[in-house]
Amino acid sequence: MKILIKGAGDLATGIASRLYGAGHQIMMTEIPVPLTVRRTVALSRAVYAGWTEVEEMKAFRADSREEAGVILSRGDIPVIVDPEAECRSWYEPDVVVDAILAKKNLGTRITDAPFVIGVGPGFTAGNDCHCVVETKRGHTLGNIIWRGSAIPNTGVPGNVGGYTIERLIRASADGQVEPRVKIGDCVEAGQVVAVTGGKPVYAQMGGIVRGMLQEGVYVPENLKIGDIDARAEVSHCHTISDKARAIGGGVLEAVNRFEIMKGRYAIVILAAGAGTRFGGDKLRALVREKPLYEHMLDKVKAFSSFPAFIVTGDSKIAEDAAERGVVPVWNEEPEKGIARSLRLGLAAARKAFADEGREDDLRGILFSVCDQPGLEITTMQKIFNTAVLHPVSIICAGRAGRTGNPVLWDRRYFAELEKLTGDVGGRRVMNEHKDRIRIVETEAEELIDVDRREDLESL
Repeated sequence: MKILIKGAGDLATGIASRLYGAGHQIMMTEIPVPLTVRRTVALSRAVYAGWTEVEEMKAFRADSREEAGVILSRGDIPVIVDPEAECRSWYEPDVVVDAILAKKNLGTRITDAPFVIGVGPGFTAGNDCHCVVETKRGHTLGNIIWRGSAIPNTGVPGNVGGYTIERLIRASADGQVEPRVKIGDCVEAGQVVAVTGGKPVYAQMGGIVRGMLQEGVYVPENLKIGDIDARAEVSHCHTISDKARAIGGGVLEAVNRFEIMKGRYAIVILAAGAGTRFGGDKLRALVREKPLYEHMLDKVKAFSSFPAFIVTGDSKIAEDAAERGVVPVWNEEPEKGIARSLRLGLAAARKAFADEGREDDLRGILFSVCDQPGLEITTMQKIFNTAVLHPVSIICAGRAGRTGNPVLWDRRYFAELEKLTGDVGGRRVMNEHKDRIRIVETEAEELIDVDRREDLESL
């Protein structure tokens, strides 16, 4: 797959190493003057050196789309000076990995690619990315977070060789960096290791210089400009760290999970109900300042790798859906029950895959109602994740053993769904395959659907 990594520092390089070794195509972005301390093991070095090599990877600076294409064609990694990652528009990556490590989100959105991964603090799964990878040293380092955020930044660096804050080399004043030692040199506590703004910078501990910014970089006072390692292993200065490899492993696992599901599922939104119990057009009722139906349409935008359809008899809903890339499926007889909508959606999804000659690629369809505004993107993502790990299952959202919507149906149940009639829907098929049901636990608020006007009060 095509993967865009935002950032090319030492941790981003560890991520690139895992993905590159797994055969994925990598492109990276950087700022004009990289501030990578461990630059001997960072592909960001290509920005000012023209090219660099880290372990088995070679990276070259690319100043245009054409240059990037040439670099990619020979199996190497282009690094582009592109702080806003505008290259995303022409590279069209399958996956965006934000590995800038700014401890906050600088602009990444969950819709930037079919799959988006946030690395470290500042990201929330289901909000600005599909998942987050933990970067804090410890038991959870490299874990994939599918709901929530990474551990917040504490401001205290991780323990390496028994030292934390002492191992950092920080600028003593605003100004240009003038190193007095090289990466790989052994130093003692109190030794001058650099000068910034004309003021000396002293080592706070003894050990080996594992990182140091390049000469001439302008830095503000107190910025991290270097790193000392008490373990004093010269090889550590020229190889990807255990932390970077662990984080890279988490990213690779998430990417591989997405690769398995990419283009193999479809989403069908059911929005053709008459709203009898509501006493009117409930799908246009305002919920959190926008029509009820728009909530589901907006959530589906986070899953652009899956073709999406909406079954409706409302021309306005059909028009708004089409503008978002969701294919309208017309149901002119909603009074015939939900089974009709379900069959129409199923037929549309199967036809779309068949028209592309990929009918056998369709593994399952997620059916979602359009009146469940509390449903979270993270729950939808977890349903897809579960489907990958547990084929031939019926997977649904639910709570405390009770099933709810949405429901993902494996292809083995398509024939049974096609035979449904009336207003029973898929519940009849679920009752016949109770042993195949897997419930993704959700919060009670997510399962609330709007049937009556009083239901709006609980949202």
